[in-house]
Amino acid sequence: MNVKNFIIGGIVGGIVDFLMGWLIWGILLKDTFPPDPCAGPTENMVHIFLGCMCFGFLISWVFSQGEGISNLTSGVKMAAGIAFFMSLCTNFFMHMTKETMDYKLVGIDVIASMVLAIAVGAAVATVNGKMK
Repeated sequence: MNVKNFIIGGIVGGIVDFLMGWLIWGILLKDTFPPDPCAGPTENMVHIFLGCMCFGFLISWVFSQGEGISNLTSGVKMAAGIAFFMSLCTNFFMHMTKETMDYKLVGIDVIASMVLAIAVGAAVATVNGKMK
């Protein structure tokens, strides 16, 4: 594993995740996913940013293992697969205490998660390719 690629790719991926998350969930899907009534009055932006950085570093770590993913096509494919399973897992766990599940919202969330992850994967793979 190239540590320099991992760190720089993780930072770039985290920043892309934060900005794309703001665009997707903060602007485009703001009315689709209403705020959680159990949550506080505002989001904790520090926690959101740290979560985005963790996802950026997760993608960077996966991409830096073994052969290393360093081109756009392989980065997009790998990130889409990771996001598909992660978002399904998260949605199933979020709905575990509910009697019914809104499959339309789950589908929207899975697709939105995949779009976001594709952007992160493309950024990390491009960084890895440029730093070879």
